[in-house]
Amino acid sequence: MGKVISVIATALPVFIALAMGMMCRSRQFITRDGVDTLKKVIINLTLPFVLFSSFATAEYSLSSLILPIVVFAVCTLLLMLGFLIIRLSKMQSRLAPFLASGFEAGMLGFALFGLLFPDESMSKFAMIVLGQEIFVFTLYKMLLTKKTDPKAILDDLLHSPTLIAVILGLLVGATGLYGKLQDWGIAVIVDSVTSFVSAPTGMIILLTVGYDLVIREIPWKQTGGLIAMRLGLMALCFGILVLLNRTVLNGMIFEGAALLLVILPPPYIIPVFADEPSERVQISSALSAMTLLTMVLFAILSVVYGLQ
Repeated sequence: MGKVISVIATALPVFIALAMGMMCRSRQFITRDGVDTLKKVIINLTLPFVLFSSFATAEYSLSSLILPIVVFAVCTLLLMLGFLIIRLSKMQSRLAPFLASGFEAGMLGFALFGLLFPDESMSKFAMIVLGQEIFVFTLYKMLLTKKTDPKAILDDLLHSPTLIAVILGLLVGATGLYGKLQDWGIAVIVDSVTSFVSAPTGMIILLTVGYDLVIREIPWKQTGGLIAMRLGLMALCFGILVLLNRTVLNGMIFEGAALLLVILPPPYIIPVFADEPSERVQISSALSAMTLLTMVLFAILSVVYGLQ
């Protein structure tokens, strides 16, 4: 009975928050501008505190530097395969290959990890995410936006609150400063601030995801091929990470975090760069369907891990 309650306690908050978001849309409790404002609050204010705390409290070593490199390389491979698959399928879409790689870790992953693994440190997920964050903010975004000017790319990086939070967290954690703060008794203040500010992040994120999730408007027949591509490549991604973890990396990866990462949808920002309205609708529909799939898989993982 206790395990069943554990499963419900993990999955139910997610679906209630999604349902509340859908209700806010159907009953017009929140306007589109209101949801966009909530997303800006998350990205610019609360999520950076989540990221800072996760990286500041992580354990670092010379060997741990390998992990971001591995994840970056795997993400690059997935993107290359995405371009190849879309080309072979003769689909006329510039953005479709970008659905093959990248993960919406910031707007969704951290919230789900905290629910699925409440007893695990968020830093276990953050260390896997680091490689894909570097990938998304560099190579992925460069190809997505068609920006090749290093100065423009650097300017984007320096104006990203989430990336700044990651860098500050890395500096505080990797230099041992956070450990010193613990010795001095000051870390409790940092933890209190980050915990308080980041507390509403998961709920707001899931509410906005639910607001955008209009199931009846998804053209399932058209998006089926894109979903199949994503699933196949994510299975390959997880297989590579597990193989490397059990051979070369000596258990460096928390495999539960890796599994959660690969079930996440691609970055939500992709449709913004659509050249045509029809392509924007196509990619937005695919992201909605993949988000719904993420929630179904998350429910399954809740059962699997909850019954262990």
